[in-house]
Amino acid sequence: MTAPPTPALDTASERPAPAAAAALRTFRLTVVATPQPPLTELVALPLVRQGVAPPRAPHRPGPRPRERHQRLADFGPRWSSRGDLPDPRLAGRRVFTLALEGMAGLRPLAQVQNLTAPGLYAALAARRPGWCSGGTAPVLLGPVHVCEPVDGVAEVSAVARRSGRAHAVAARLEGIDGRWRCTALQIG
Repeated sequence: MTAPPTPALDTASERPAPAAAAALRTFRLTVVATPQPPLTELVALPLVRQGVAPPRAPHRPGPRPRERHQRLADFGPRWSSRGDLPDPRLAGRRVFTLALEGMAGLRPLAQVQNLTAPGLYAALAARRPGWCSGGTAPVLLGPVHVCEPVDGVAEVSAVARRSGRAHAVAARLEGIDGRWRCTALQIG
């Protein structure tokens, strides 16, 4: 028996170009198995050493704590809502001016004590940056910017200039007993 005749192929139209033919001949895909740990034997890696507390920031701003018991709310300072507080822009300007001039030696630093938290005042009194202590040039404070993330909390920032140098200042003000109290101050 003879095989049925095959139709004639147009070899010129089906042949790839010589460069493509060379690329097809040299390309070879090889699948290599990569070693993987078995999924049943997962071992937890300790990220913190046993007995060592993780480092924490000295002040972590966030929402104010809520009062849990009404009888405890009768004693000590009371949180104030935004409606019971004065303009935070003026309070921020006052805190910045008193703190910067007090650190520069242009006024007694004790004048800022009633506007700040006790720990913040102690930190201000303990350390003065080098740029604050030299010279008698006045401290010029730019416009104060206010952001109120939570009711009764304001974050204020400004740029202070002294002797041709600019320094960023930022503070967190919290409403306590109907007035703003600075709980965090950053001077750059």
